[in-house]
Amino acid sequence: MASPATSHSPGRLVVVQPLKRKRCAGCRRGPLSLLVLEESAPRCLDCADLGHLVFLPRGDTALSRRAREESSLSAVVVRYNRRRSRYERQGLLVEPAALDRAEARCLADAEARRRRRARDARGRAVKDQRFAAAFTAEILRFFPRCPGERARAIAAHASVRGSGRVGRSAAGRVLSEGAVISAVVAAVRHGDTPYDQLLMSGVARYEARRRIGPSVENVLRAWREGAGEDTG
Repeated sequence: MASPATSHSPGRLVVVQPLKRKRCAGCRRGPLSLLVLEESAPRCLDCADLGHLVFLPRGDTALSRRAREESSLSAVVVRYNRRRSRYERQGLLVEPAALDRAEARCLADAEARRRRRARDARGRAVKDQRFAAAFTAEILRFFPRCPGERARAIAAHASVRGSGRVGRSAAGRVLSEGAVISAVVAAVRHGDTPYDQLLMSGVARYEARRRIGPSVENVLRAWREGAGEDTG
């Protein structure tokens, strides 16, 4: 087994999690879950004057960094990996008060991040509402006889953030005529014709679209110029 880095390297103390049962060379206590090697002899943490420290497992990088910053005395805990033939870091030993301060700093940061995420979410919601309203207005511009509630529903569906729908495409974001009409056609196809039932019955998509094409066009024509419902 290789030796870990010296336990008294400048600015670095190393504590070992032994793989075999070890006893302290000083007080003879054991088996030791953690030990310090002094001149190749194992010492318990109390004999090595580290017994007052607490173990912080690895995993939370920010907490580990801050705990080490806050602790006037700290040690790196390592364990030998036989398969890789090397010592690997398992965590830190730090002062209890330092760990408390580090946790408080991390909690404060987490709360700040939570508040920032909430602010960002509110900002996105406002933008989404404005975009859906603008999309609705464009639908009603091209299809003035489309019922208002239906136009709003089409716009809301097409413009869901992260959905990949036409309202979120590059053309949709600039409210191009093609994107607006595509959203309306899709809504009519699924909501006003037996298109979905045709697909479920095994009809090929292109054939299903051919069959319901006249029905879609009739609805679009009525919304463009027919005597449809009020757009309120």
